[in-house]
Amino acid sequence: MNAASNNSMQLEGKTILLGITGGIAAYKSCNIVRLLQKRGARVKVVMSEHATEFVGPLTFRALTNEPVAVGLFDDPSDPIHHISLAQEPDLVVVAPATANIIAKMANGIADDLISTTLLATPRPIVIAPAMNNGMWKAPATQANMATLRDRGVHVVGPGSGYLACGDVDTGRMSEPEDIVEAVCEVLNPAPQDLVGKHIVITAGPTHEPIDPVRFIGNRSSGKMGIALAGEAARRGAAVTLVLGPASLDVPRGVACVRVQTAAEMLQGGGGGLPAGRQPLATSAFQTADVAICAAAVADYTPAAPADHKLKKSNEPLDRVELVETVDILAELSRQKGERRVIGFAAETDNVVEYAQRKLARKGCDAIIANDVSRADSGFGTDTNKAWIVSTAGTQELPVLTKPQLADTIFDLLQNL
Repeated sequence: MNAASNNSMQLEGKTILLGITGGIAAYKSCNIVRLLQKRGARVKVVMSEHATEFVGPLTFRALTNEPVAVGLFDDPSDPIHHISLAQEPDLVVVAPATANIIAKMANGIADDLISTTLLATPRPIVIAPAMNNGMWKAPATQANMATLRDRGVHVVGPGSGYLACGDVDTGRMSEPEDIVEAVCEVLNPAPQDLVGKHIVITAGPTHEPIDPVRFIGNRSSGKMGIALAGEAARRGAAVTLVLGPASLDVPRGVACVRVQTAAEMLQGGGGGLPAGRQPLATSAFQTADVAICAAAVADYTPAAPADHKLKKSNEPLDRVELVETVDILAELSRQKGERRVIGFAAETDNVVEYAQRKLARKGCDAIIANDVSRADSGFGTDTNKAWIVSTAGTQELPVLTKPQLADTIFDLLQNL
């Protein structure tokens, strides 16, 4: 199993050259540096003269702890600086990429340090266009973009929204997270072994209302399910994510439906829509190939939730009648036929034993058991200590980041 291809350090050992040109979106490049570093990359920066009018080189020197290159002749110790800059990195990303630098790249113009570096580099190039909508739609820009795409330049965006000029239209630079994700995709392309597959993933906690203010819930953050959804999408699957109350961003390319309760997670009907109108667990699974139940679904729900805030003065909460919630994992396992269903088990002791019992009781194909009593595993953490329990046996895994574990789980699917 390859557990390292999709993780928080997937750019470890890589050098990325970030080219920054003269647009207002240059301030977002600071975040790009940080996000690349979080993935393990060494980041170097080359700026156009105009870019320095928006953000000073000293900012990037402080962020990268590397010299920032601006002028062709700024470094007397390296008289052919554009060549060393071009050859050193594993990838060059230009963000923001103005209409001017796009035109220079398309037409082979090399009249400053950043353009000569781009012309000389043999490395993959990713650009994130950013400009006024009129400039973006201009025939010259579109022709230049077509030329760059034909040459194999990877393009991220642009997105739509508020532009610096006050317009609301296409032309704004893509978000730093999307740009960094594109860099990772170029350097570490995911296997496309899930193309044509539909995968349903449940994630996060559920909140079972006592009244409009109070609820029964748990500490689940949804991080594991989000990591699974992102990895499945990277591998080419169509993904339906049924997400309980969580504040995390949903990965690109993932269809997400947000719910509150266990009943909504199974059957739909949340958010004011009639039951059956949302593609939730049971209805989505009808057309799915795989279901992964990573959600921490509450085991009990109040039998009669109040429609008003209960007052402790005359409506004490010392006794709340509870009923069991629906068992989503068991229900999907009952429906699965030849398809695959994987569940999760959060345990504090006897982890493997309890997971084996759950596997037999639920009828699913595998249980991913994790020890939530550990500081480095479980709810809210970025890592998990897990065991894969299936009818074929039990495999203990080292402590992995949650994206690493997601990668490992999808490798497992190939062998189930």
